[in-house]
Amino acid sequence: MLLIHCPWCGVRAESEFRCTGQVKPPRSEFVHKSDEAWLEYLYQADNRRGILEEYWCHEKGCGQWFKLRRDTTTHEIMDGDTDS
Repeated sequence: MLLIHCPWCGVRAESEFRCTGQVKPPRSEFVHKSDEAWLEYLYQADNRRGILEEYWCHEKGCGQWFKLRRDTTTHEIMDGDTDS
């Protein structure tokens, strides 16, 4: 089981959290681009190996959202960030 450090509650089991995907550039960068670029922004993920920055929610705890950097090959958690 993966242990995740919630910035507010401390270390908890992965089952208390929900990952909603990788952090992407701000939507404002895609407002005046083509429909194809907008659809790609909304629905396509990199799905690459290595370190990704993801949004996580402590769903069964404090309910706070935060960013987490995780290695997708080893599931090692690098750090968290509370300015999400």
